[in-house]
Amino acid sequence: MASIEEYLEQLKKELRGADRAVVQDALSDAEEYLRTALASGAGEPALDDVIEAYGSPAEIADAYRENEALISRAHVMPVVEAAVPEPVPVPTPPDTRNVFLKFFGVFAELRTWGAFLYLLLAFGTGIAYFIWFWFGFGFSLGMLPLIIGVVIALLFLFSIRGIALMEGKLVEALLGVRMPRRPLFTRRDVGFWGKLKFLLTQRQTWTTMVYMNLQLVLGTAYFAIMVAFISVSAWLIGRPIAELVYDLPAFSTGNADFYTQYWAMPLVMIGGALLLTATMHLVRLLGKMHAGLAKVMLVSE
Repeated sequence: MASIEEYLEQLKKELRGADRAVVQDALSDAEEYLRTALASGAGEPALDDVIEAYGSPAEIADAYRENEALISRAHVMPVVEAAVPEPVPVPTPPDTRNVFLKFFGVFAELRTWGAFLYLLLAFGTGIAYFIWFWFGFGFSLGMLPLIIGVVIALLFLFSIRGIALMEGKLVEALLGVRMPRRPLFTRRDVGFWGKLKFLLTQRQTWTTMVYMNLQLVLGTAYFAIMVAFISVSAWLIGRPIAELVYDLPAFSTGNADFYTQYWAMPLVMIGGALLLTATMHLVRLLGKMHAGLAKVMLVSE
């Protein structure tokens, strides 16, 4: 290999077709190892020697694919040993449940509750991201005429990278989509201006800024949708208790109170249960769509 850049480009080609988050982690790990080994090795070791110790692009790509396959099957972070043969992939059995179980089984699936929790948290994280972005951006811009302003701008850009990593971990934990597990490697030998240029020229920096502002809009929409549909569902399901036990009318107009007919109460409760179940399916769909958005905007190309 003539250079580290050539090695990374070859590694990227070997990982063609792999998950984008896996590619980002592999490239970051490789660049960090190679540059650190060249900078700290005694006697200025040759790049070929460092590559031989680390592994060729094809070997590293195979190792990452095998590791990801094991992780996806075990749902943990195991230590991959070369002596242990890779298990034969077991095909996912078809879903033979009837329509009734498929529809109401959404409550028994962990991914549903992960999406539910994430959509609730998105309202709070959206507010936090929006405030931090405009505070940091405005403060950095206002201080730019001073020398310290450039330092503040650099720190703000690094915080954007940190938010991208943190949000990615939250998305992966709750929505089940593979996201980067370590930040992009930043060279330590390029100096202050080199670091600033690197951050400003990275696509991930700018897409994360857009994501931080979108999160407020989307988080507010998610929260409003969930509160509205769940409230209506609870109102319908609880009508018999509210009317028969607490004498609360279904609705009032002027001086008239309207109550649900006795024969209609079971139908109202069933309607509320169906609406609640449909809401949980909507929650799963929104979580899947948001995970796709996060994948596009928080993972580098």
